[in-house]
Amino acid sequence: MSEPVGDWPPAEFERYGHDVLALIREHFESVRSVPVTVPRSSSELMASLRAELPETGEDFAAVLADTRDRVLPHVVHWNHPSFHAYFANSASFPGVLAETLTAAMNVNAMLWKSGPAASALERVVLGWVAELVGYPAEADSVLVNGASLATLYALAAARDAALGDDVRVNGVPPGTVLRVYTSDQAHSSVEKAAITLGIGQANVVRLPADAEYRLRPDLLDEAIRQDRAAGRVPVAVVATVGTTSVGAADPVRPIARVCAEHGVWLHVDAAFGGFWRLAPSLAGRVEDLAPADSLVVNPHKCLYVPMEATVLHCRRRGALAGTFRLVPEYLTSHQDDEIVDYMDLSPQLGRSFRALKLWWVIRTFGRAGLAARLEESVQQAQWLRAHVDGHPDWRSPVGSRYPLLCLRYEPAGVPDLDALNAAIVDEINASGKAFLSHAVLRDGYVIRVSIGNIRTTRADVERLWDLLTGVAARLSTPDLRRAA
Repeated sequence: MSEPVGDWPPAEFERYGHDVLALIREHFESVRSVPVTVPRSSSELMASLRAELPETGEDFAAVLADTRDRVLPHVVHWNHPSFHAYFANSASFPGVLAETLTAAMNVNAMLWKSGPAASALERVVLGWVAELVGYPAEADSVLVNGASLATLYALAAARDAALGDDVRVNGVPPGTVLRVYTSDQAHSSVEKAAITLGIGQANVVRLPADAEYRLRPDLLDEAIRQDRAAGRVPVAVVATVGTTSVGAADPVRPIARVCAEHGVWLHVDAAFGGFWRLAPSLAGRVEDLAPADSLVVNPHKCLYVPMEATVLHCRRRGALAGTFRLVPEYLTSHQDDEIVDYMDLSPQLGRSFRALKLWWVIRTFGRAGLAARLEESVQQAQWLRAHVDGHPDWRSPVGSRYPLLCLRYEPAGVPDLDALNAAIVDEINASGKAFLSHAVLRDGYVIRVSIGNIRTTRADVERLWDLLTGVAARLSTPDLRRAA
């Protein structure tokens, strides 16, 4: 008898869907008793999962059970309230449900006619996001899957703006040296974009940041002048609002004045910092993003939207389409004033229906609800900063307006403070009680604590502080130092 073909009957899908939702519910009901991660060597993990390709289909209950027992225990739970590494993004339940419906509908939002409602909703939520971050509503905008690619697309448009239309056909003229300027704190995506675009990693001018880890407009002005005098072509400046290591914000308006004077494109990477202006205590204290020629912000970092959801705005109307629009006959469509074919604004053709999860999350919480949740994270970070500042052996070498803290444990009599702080991170991460990351600054190795998960409470932050101080004190005792 041959194996049946076709999909599950809808009733069977619903039955298994209940099982999946029950698994998710049970996970989050007891999430504080779940380790953020369980360290395991790559060889052990691969040995536990490696299997022969299945010849025949298996019962889905067995697949789900293996997922629960063999996969989930060994992921890093980014949605955990004690996940404080990198940038603490989290997916809210409205976004999770929207992602489920999006997967079921499987819409391709490449052309307006291939997904009219998806494209229309994308226009709506892109306008909402522009309003939330204070960017001109008339900008060209598009949803992409990450800030790194948004920066790549923006720099591609900046390259073409610097060189003219001929670059689309004939490429960069031989012997032309293109330059991109940023600080030494900028994300590695700037260099990756330069590599991809043929600009070259060596032509990313990483200028030394000031004492607060911000790009210096005076050094920027000098670098552009020197390059112009040497016959090089300035393509773009990348300013960062919310740097990865310390959460610094480059001074956007002074940088924009330098860019305007030299006719150079300004791209602002506000993937992390863009939305914190909504928090009432930060209103008026964060950088103005409006001067940027292009801007990236990440709803999947700060607006509780599941990955992947990044917004690229570009106030230079037509610049993105000028770089990426290429329409073969089989993709032609009728146009009117309301239609946007989003395939024209990036290299991507097949595009998922990303707008729905933004629409659900923003409508479910509203501006006020999002602002209240962001403010809660700001207040949790301020509580932790106050306790660090009040402790004789802990120090925060650099401040940030955003809920990102860089901490350093510096007890007297310890010869290698970098090693001690690294050991604190390693032990905490191995414990599964929290998950942290690190950076290396002028002061040395620092412990990064990112706060922003929708499920993190003050009690979770208090537990983290107890964990930090307890592990630090134990690792710095004389007996343990001698043993190490």
